Amino acid sequence: MTEVPRPGPPPRVVFRGPSPAVRRFLATESAGSVFLLVGTVLALVWANSPWSAAYAEFWHLPVGFGVGPIEFEMSLQHWVNDAAMAVFFCVIGLEITREIAQGDLRDRRTVIVPTIGAVGGLLVPIAIYLLMNPSGEAARGWGVVMSTDTAFVLGILALFGPRCPDRIRVFLLTLAIADDIGAITLMAIFYSDDPSLAALGLSAVLVLVLLALRWIGVWRLYPYVLVGIALWFAVYQSGVHATLAGVAVGLIIPAMPPAQSVIDRSAAYNRALRESPTAERARLAVLAAESTIPANDRLERSLHPWTAYVIVPLFAFANAGVALDPAALGTAFASSVTWGVAVALVVGNTVGITGASLLVLRLGWGVLPGGVRYSHLLAASMLAGIGFTISLFIAELAFTDAAIMEQAKIGILAGSLIAAVLGSTTLRVLGNRFPMCSPGTGESTLSLPPRPWRAPQPVVAPSG
Repeated sequence: MTEVPRPGPPPRVVFRGPSPAVRRFLATESAGSVFLLVGTVLALVWANSPWSAAYAEFWHLPVGFGVGPIEFEMSLQHWVNDAAMAVFFCVIGLEITREIAQGDLRDRRTVIVPTIGAVGGLLVPIAIYLLMNPSGEAARGWGVVMSTDTAFVLGILALFGPRCPDRIRVFLLTLAIADDIGAITLMAIFYSDDPSLAALGLSAVLVLVLLALRWIGVWRLYPYVLVGIALWFAVYQSGVHATLAGVAVGLIIPAMPPAQSVIDRSAAYNRALRESPTAERARLAVLAAESTIPANDRLERSLHPWTAYVIVPLFAFANAGVALDPAALGTAFASSVTWGVAVALVVGNTVGITGASLLVLRLGWGVLPGGVRYSHLLAASMLAGIGFTISLFIAELAFTDAAIMEQAKIGILAGSLIAAVLGSTTLRVLGNRFPMCSPGTGESTLSLPPRPWRAPQPVVAPSG
């Protein structure tokens, strides 16, 4: 028998690193976490001060406008939760679309691990919560535990500086995007009021208008924005949560780079401006330059700082104010809702994300980016238990009983704090013992993990 040379090692997947757009998104989210923390602390301090009654009164102030016979009014808190947060969800939609069109979500091999991990991070926490709260109004809170707060997670990772490379940040960002897709879908299905068919029909027509704008190649932003505002009012009147209008706009606005002819035309306008500078030619040159950048990127650059530095911290300020006096904490400590939320966030995400990701890796369906190891995957899964912003958001939708809502919010605060401490400590300890980056500089790689149940065997061909 003649021994046939064994084939070489499996091909390695090169992780090129985050694009400039992703780096900008990560930096803004990380910086925004400071403002989010400030908003949370202010809400807790005010809600537990001698002026705690003024906290609820302030956020329930009616605010509205009228044009002739048409009037529209909501409480200040609802303006934040329903209107301002629609902009936040629009940015999420924009990020999802951009990553699918030209980002990391295009590569099935690198995206499948965080995507399947996100599925585990959705299902396992929900199962744990329902196991602890199987019936009654408390059972409606299962959606509270199904989302990761990207800003807080990236903010904690930022504390590690160069010890935590962009590869881990991008891995968690991809996981958070996949997690947001699942959470938004479930929220649309299970947390909407009795819908109005007429308003839903109008919403569908407006979505078709947005799709038509995209199909005919409209690159200016204001048509999308105007139709998006009309869509928000239609969705609000339909009974479906109005923030989903923001998601729809973000998912529809074009994200693909323009054709080369558009770029060439921009160069022609610039040459014309240099040859004969006039106000009209300057205006046309600016418009031509704008047309070379996808509408998705231009809108995200405009909105993301507002959501990171203003809207999300304002949302925390409006919703995180829960009483933490001994009586409230005692009630929460005895509540299955509080325990269900906290345990599901911490244990559910750790077990769900780690287990699902390891399954994908062991089956050989995907790879981790270079430098990201199993130990880092475990720490990242713990950090994903920080379910703050959308968890508070869904708590407001899920519960009509104010006492249960307060217990859920205490569970969110406790679970998110525990997840942050455990995740950052694990990352710090493992970061000291195991290098965060693969040896060497530049692009690093990580091939498929070995399948332990398959021992390597020599390949032998029959003689003769």
